[in-house]
Amino acid sequence: MKLFHLSHTDLDGYSCQLITKEFFKEGFFYNANYGLEVKLSIKKILNDIEEFKEQEILLIISDLNLTFNESKDLDKEIIKLNNEGFNIKLQLLDHHATGKKSAEAFDWYFLDTKRCAAKIVYDYICEEYEGFSLDTSSWLKPLIDSVNSIDIWLDDEIKNFEFGKVLLSMISKVREINNILFTDLNREFRLHLLKESSKYLEKENGNIKLDNDIHVLKKRFLMQDDKDDTIDNLSAKYLVNSLEKLKDKLTVTYKGHKGLLTYTLGSISIPANAFLKANDDYDFFIDIGKKGNTSLRADGVVDVSYIAQKLANGGGHVNASGCKFDDFRESINFDDVKKFVQDKLNTL
Repeated sequence: MKLFHLSHTDLDGYSCQLITKEFFKEGFFYNANYGLEVKLSIKKILNDIEEFKEQEILLIISDLNLTFNESKDLDKEIIKLNNEGFNIKLQLLDHHATGKKSAEAFDWYFLDTKRCAAKIVYDYICEEYEGFSLDTSSWLKPLIDSVNSIDIWLDDEIKNFEFGKVLLSMISKVREINNILFTDLNREFRLHLLKESSKYLEKENGNIKLDNDIHVLKKRFLMQDDKDDTIDNLSAKYLVNSLEKLKDKLTVTYKGHKGLLTYTLGSISIPANAFLKANDDYDFFIDIGKKGNTSLRADGVVDVSYIAQKLANGGGHVNASGCKFDDFRESINFDDVKKFVQDKLNTL
């Protein structure tokens, strides 16, 4: 069976994927917030599924309520694919009351407002499949109970609620690995932190101890050579190594000069400098945000203040400048972003 799992971008959503990954071990995982991201993610999933026509497929959507029209369109697409010879089981597991109309219309849309999505997913795996081993359930179930307490606000469950508050803050503040350029690594980081957090569940004042240790847990994940450093430096080194693995995909050009393009990376001064020093065949670095705000960095070979000025009436310094593209449209597809920026560079 091939698992495809789309989930929300918060503690509850990632906890759902921790559960399915623990059970199925492998799969294709996607995350989306509401609106455009959901539609684009579903479109990508259906496209990816087309490679597995001969296999049994389980498509889970969790912690996301679809509008009635979104549900109707998805139902139509799944029926079409199954009629073409695919074997897709669709299951949506959610707890948001706004999905009531969809839940009443489609049998694959399961809604329960009294449990968080992660608890629904956990129970689903136990009821529909063989469930988890005693070793796994001994840490996973208590962790999900804490997620449930904070997500549906059961503040009378003091221990679980307080532990859940720390989990909520921890997952919301994962910014060391970009979640668009490195979607899988970002998710792996969050799931790693959740799993490590389970070790604090039975400790006295476990919530406080976890809160104290989150910084250390993050550094352990980011550390690649057992050499300690500040988390900013560790993050920059981890990022540069990750960028080097993707640099062919991220490369743009300007008058024969190679540049690296990132999307929504933010605060690029340290990583851009580190990357350009480690890759002397690259002369500039560009990062563009969801709203078109753009930062450019260089190492003395290319004048990025000129590029910024010509691209979008921006400016700044020779090695550090910025601009804003008013005609940029947000996307979750990096290829669209790259085409936009390269087309602009080609006009210079």
